[in-house]
Amino acid sequence: MQLGVNVPNFGPGTDPGILREWARLAEDLGFGTLMVSDHVAVTPDVAVRYPEPFYEPFTTLSWLAGLTTTVRLGTTVLILPYRHPLLVARMAANLHQLSGGRFVLGAGVGWARQEFEALGVPFTARGRLTDECLGVLREARDAGRPEGDVPLWVGGHSEAALRRAVKFGDAWHPLRLSLPHMRAVLERHALPGFAPRIALRVTSAPVDASDRLAGVGTVEQILDDLDQLRLLGADTVVLDPYHGDPEATRRPDAAWRALTTVATHWSTRS
Repeated sequence: MQLGVNVPNFGPGTDPGILREWARLAEDLGFGTLMVSDHVAVTPDVAVRYPEPFYEPFTTLSWLAGLTTTVRLGTTVLILPYRHPLLVARMAANLHQLSGGRFVLGAGVGWARQEFEALGVPFTARGRLTDECLGVLREARDAGRPEGDVPLWVGGHSEAALRRAVKFGDAWHPLRLSLPHMRAVLERHALPGFAPRIALRVTSAPVDASDRLAGVGTVEQILDDLDQLRLLGADTVVLDPYHGDPEATRRPDAAWRALTTVATHWSTRS
């Protein structure tokens, strides 16, 4: 099982130099995947948690592809209804080819109603539009076109998202859930693969809350979470050290220390 890292590509502390340092850290620590988020119009509902500057994911990952050699590059998650399906397919295929086959397309339906309105995309149609885009990507695979080579992780944990993962995806890609929640879903559904993104918050004392998110707690708790996720069939687990405070992007050292601690301990037991 590989570990990945979700890199903040937004916020007041993020700039090209910091993004370069994130990429260097990911490769130096042996992370298998580096992923970034997606927003197009940073409307007020988005800006509360993910403010400007917000670096567009395809542009950012294309640039990072030239600065890295081994780490896979991905989106967690690309909001499919924001772009035409043929454009998504073309950009994904090009990035996959230009990076030497290192792109992973994590995809979702989106949640920011004001952003949908700003882009002129019907919020209530986002599920249908997502299915249409996923269908185009799957048709490309069936036809042997380059777009079909891109691994497709389907995000979300609603029943509709799980149906999409089964029908279209190479893996289910849930975001920041508890271990019991993920285990229950996997027991109910025959999913094609499993590649969760979990929170990463290292604490000095154990976290005993019944609703504890996977990845939150002492180093021992986090390592046990990773062991449990491996037993559940996870191929990749993406660690997400961002917890909703944009000012934290000015202080990436705390996130880097947490990632270094977990990666170092994990390498000795995996």
